[in-house]
Amino acid sequence: MATTLTPPPPRASPSSSSNPTRLLPVLIPTRLPPTPHLTLYSPFSFGLRRRPLSSAASITPFEEDANKEAEKEEEAEEEKDEDEEEEERMVREAIAETLLEFGASEEESEEIVAKSVAYARMLRDEVRELDENSLWKSWFMQRRRGVAAEEEIEELSLKRKVKLLAKEKGDGGKIACLESVGLGLGFATRIARALSKLTLNGLIRRVKYVKEIFFSGSDNQIIGKVARHMMLHLSIPVHEDLQLTLAFFEKLEARRGGLDMLGFEDPSLSVLIESFPGILSLPMEATIERLFEFLEEIGVPRQRFESILLLYPPILFLDLKKEIKPGIHAYYKADILRGNMGKLLKKYPWILSASILENFEKVVSSLEAFEVPKSRVYRAIRRFPIILGCSSDKFRPMIQEIHKLGVPPKKLGKVIARCPQILLRKPEVLLKVVAFLQDLGVGNEGLRKIMIRCPEIYIYRIDISLQRKVDYLTQIRISERQLSHVIEMFPEVLILSFDTSVPAKIDYLRSIGFSDADIAFMIVGFPPLLKYNLETVLKPKMEFLLNIMGKSLGEVVDYPRYFSYSLEKRIMPRFFVLKRRNIICSLREMFGKNDEDFETAYLDITNAELQLLLQVRHVVADD
Repeated sequence: MATTLTPPPPRASPSSSSNPTRLLPVLIPTRLPPTPHLTLYSPFSFGLRRRPLSSAASITPFEEDANKEAEKEEEAEEEKDEDEEEEERMVREAIAETLLEFGASEEESEEIVAKSVAYARMLRDEVRELDENSLWKSWFMQRRRGVAAEEEIEELSLKRKVKLLAKEKGDGGKIACLESVGLGLGFATRIARALSKLTLNGLIRRVKYVKEIFFSGSDNQIIGKVARHMMLHLSIPVHEDLQLTLAFFEKLEARRGGLDMLGFEDPSLSVLIESFPGILSLPMEATIERLFEFLEEIGVPRQRFESILLLYPPILFLDLKKEIKPGIHAYYKADILRGNMGKLLKKYPWILSASILENFEKVVSSLEAFEVPKSRVYRAIRRFPIILGCSSDKFRPMIQEIHKLGVPPKKLGKVIARCPQILLRKPEVLLKVVAFLQDLGVGNEGLRKIMIRCPEIYIYRIDISLQRKVDYLTQIRISERQLSHVIEMFPEVLILSFDTSVPAKIDYLRSIGFSDADIAFMIVGFPPLLKYNLETVLKPKMEFLLNIMGKSLGEVVDYPRYFSYSLEKRIMPRFFVLKRRNIICSLREMFGKNDEDFETAYLDITNAELQLLLQVRHVVADD
């Protein structure tokens, strides 16, 4: 039984559109007949012709020969791959056995073999070369001073040949060991020659010790940023120790991850050994023990030892008595640095370099020439010792711009001591911030006051810092005119954290009933409100105001300076004195007067009575 289907209308032929071809109906069986043949219909000639095909597609003799040849090639390739895998396994086993003979443990040998791929390939290639050129007899003659029999050479297994070549290298397995820590084969070979007197076991122990002292701390996330910052602000001629350190940083910067990987064993360990191969020839335990004892003596926390070593590896090669201690003594001549060397060293390990020590006096004398007191210079160095790596010529342009803002020479020292980083910025950075503040309505006098009180504002990024803070303040209904007043009155508002701290305080004030208009009014009236700690200042004082004093939110809106007074030394004593005498007054009247005016205005109270009230204030507060 069959069903008749009518095919779709045919496409018109371009040549004979008026006489279309008539298509015959096609019958499609509902069930395929059990025959070994299938009927294939071509979609391009539907209904015109049918082409029967066998279930086993017929191929030409040429195609059959080609398929057989391809199958043979595939089988040969698979056999070759299997042979190579077997050879690689035998080479690895031979190297592992050789390392065991040289003194490595089984675990150590397995780890080294897994990571010394180039070394294994080198030995395998040498074996192949000797095999292909039938050079084993001459090899024996040269190395063993005798002629090996043909039978002896033929009986040599691949493993035996690899072990012979590995031992003939004369490095005692050190090349493989050094490659396993990430060194290239060329570097590994050269360093292995330099360590010829060291056994494999001794090398493994020293590598482990280097890993332990350089890469076991917790500062690995930030140490790379510190290194990049130190490089960026180095602008003086340096001696070999810092040249090598800079080369070490530059090599690591060229690797994947760059200097951000400085605190991580991979890849820093291999670059460290490449840059300072002498580390492996030092008597490490004795050297490190003496150095670490000295660092602890001058106040460096033990958890910072690792960062000092990574930022200044040549410290390991400095003589403690002849180089390190005399250098420290030179800084001790500046009395203000005495007792702070530990802090300086952990901030800027390069202060031990002769290059930085020589520049120390130049920095001090150059700033003194701008009438900066020596004490202020030392304070700036203590806060930001990186300036010791800078040429004093870099300071002049910024100092000139600071003077243009109206900062007198006598105030320059205060500016530099508070924000020494400003000396390293380009004047263009300062001028952009000046223009930004002027656009907000800050006048010349305001710009001068901001530089003296809070100079760090002038080195902030506008797009990612200052503008975001201004936008936040305007969102809580502080107008542009009010904003300039807030900044001039309290420039520190622009250095507060607007990511977490300030929003948390605003959210708290909202949660207890203040509107945005109330909050804006309080900030404009008393901008330092935003600097107070939420948990230790704002919450306790608000709870005392509402729960003990019984005051309303409106009163603190009218007098936000309330938050500036000490809860225990001023707010509680005065409140309890007035409460005892049944005197009611506003917050401004209660706290806005000094002690003498307060007593004159409200009461005739003796000092003894006041002290008594101070002693019982906690009991009353608890009630």
